[in-house]
Amino acid sequence: MGVVMPATTVQTEVIKNAVQLACHAPSLHNSQPWAWEYHSGRLDLFLDPSRVMGSDRSGREALISCGAVLDHLRVAIAAAGWQANVNRFPDPDNPNHLASIDFTATDQVTDAQRRRAEAILVRRTDRLPFMAPTDWESFEPALQNAVDGSGVRLEVMSRDARPQLVEASQLADSLRLYDSSYHAELAWWTAPFEVSEGIPHGSLLSAAESDRVDVARLFPVARHGERRAGVPEDHAKVLVLSTDGDDRADALASGEALSIVLLECTMAGLVSCPVTHITEVRASRDVIRALLDQDAMPQVLVRVGVAPAMEEPPPATPRRPLDDVLRVRD
Repeated sequence: MGVVMPATTVQTEVIKNAVQLACHAPSLHNSQPWAWEYHSGRLDLFLDPSRVMGSDRSGREALISCGAVLDHLRVAIAAAGWQANVNRFPDPDNPNHLASIDFTATDQVTDAQRRRAEAILVRRTDRLPFMAPTDWESFEPALQNAVDGSGVRLEVMSRDARPQLVEASQLADSLRLYDSSYHAELAWWTAPFEVSEGIPHGSLLSAAESDRVDVARLFPVARHGERRAGVPEDHAKVLVLSTDGDDRADALASGEALSIVLLECTMAGLVSCPVTHITEVRASRDVIRALLDQDAMPQVLVRVGVAPAMEEPPPATPRRPLDDVLRVRD
């Protein structure tokens, strides 16, 4: 880490570039429920309530998404030579004001900071089956160390727990089988007509592909040739991020920890897929809670593994134009 220099005002162009990079963060159905405002050297992050799912009544999933974009911003600005000083929930009268950030110049940018920022553009949500991650025993302590201090626990589920994970995944889907509003939302966010949000069809699975991934949300089926046929079943490690409590601050912190995990995995050459449908339903969330070593609230699961070498990565999901998400006030 470089020496912190006296604070000066970040150039607006640096902020714009950092926000644009940060907004590659994952979000529920690629809804991108965030809004930024920059004024007098301070950047503010807001939750955009108009982009919160009807099925996400508490807004917890949207807050996790905003936590991910907040950590991505910290990574992006560090690679530009600035340290982000984050004040979370700064306005008790505005619960949608999630963070105020000011910046301090640093005297150098490390190779690790550059690689972490580059990983933002490399990372994809990969819904296909994974091969088992290699060198996991040496990677897991580094991953745990990266998450330490975030207020979020990282637990790796054992192979013995896989049947219960599958049960929880199926339970979550079955409890929503006749929830027409939930399925209407899924259909809207996976429709092929949007160019700046939602999940592109190339990122969805065919019926045969979906059958080979046993811990995953059921999305509308895509019609295309079967991919990754050499991986007959999913051998991903399943990680659980959990918190002691279950309030808005816990959700935001979980999103920040999710960002850390995804970028660390990307830098290690691993592929990943956040899994959130299980923790959206109380009954299936309780199944996961019972599997944890300590009494904690599971917030988000992540599948981690390896994709076949030389394979084309999934397509990049679209992002909203910068002018739609960032307001710069003179």
